[in-house]
Amino acid sequence: MSKFKQTIIITNDHTMVSFQDRGLNYGDGFFTTARINDASIEHWPLHKARLIECAARLAFPTLDVMAIENASLQAIGDMQSGILKIVITRGSGGRGYGLPEAPSIQVLITVLPAVAHYKTWQEQGVSLAISSIKLAHQPVLAGLKTLNRLEQVLIKNQMNTLNCDDVVVLDINDNVIESSAANLFAIKNEQIFSPQLNNCGITGVYLKSLCAKLAIEFKQISVEELLAMDAVFMCNSLMGVVPVAAIMDTQFDITRSKALLATQFAKENV
Repeated sequence: MSKFKQTIIITNDHTMVSFQDRGLNYGDGFFTTARINDASIEHWPLHKARLIECAARLAFPTLDVMAIENASLQAIGDMQSGILKIVITRGSGGRGYGLPEAPSIQVLITVLPAVAHYKTWQEQGVSLAISSIKLAHQPVLAGLKTLNRLEQVLIKNQMNTLNCDDVVVLDINDNVIESSAANLFAIKNEQIFSPQLNNCGITGVYLKSLCAKLAIEFKQISVEELLAMDAVFMCNSLMGVVPVAAIMDTQFDITRSKALLATQFAKENV
């Protein structure tokens, strides 16, 4: 791909996207969602790295990330708290699934209000059910936050029929992968574990930020192992760390869970 164009659009209620856009037709694109705090983008270096990795692995041209950052800060302005969403598509063109010779990259930047209930979740914990909708394996896309999110749409729809705050999502081999929209990690015998994401699931920016502060071992985790953990947590860029109070009928003492996590932070930062 010798030539390409990158167009940045700060969206509003009247923003139009071409019906020929490959993101709309094929899910040909990716996105990242960041927390706005004091008019800045939390964990921006990691979000930037995600965009760069997605572009490389999906055969996009090299993005002008500086232009994307500048436009994002322009969209945020003096907003003290909120959500920044950056969606990138390959634009229109190409024959069928075939890639266009000169892609017209579309960058859609949206600023949204913060989610109010995440603070309550952090304080009181959440209850989880187990989703019966399982994630397929595709190692080529594993870890990436692509626009192909139909599995998550169906998972969320099923969640509405369950008495829970979120769900534990498994892969086709019944390994624990994540929640509907967050990563999971757990503590057992003073060790921190998180599910392997080699075949499916999303490698979250917040989880990556925790890896710089905590010794996290990534491994296959069964439902039985998860239920036997001393503490379980969800995390993503918007909610931060949220303790799990219950998974189905298994209860967790979130006061103890928070204390165990605080001990891990203290141990790693001595």
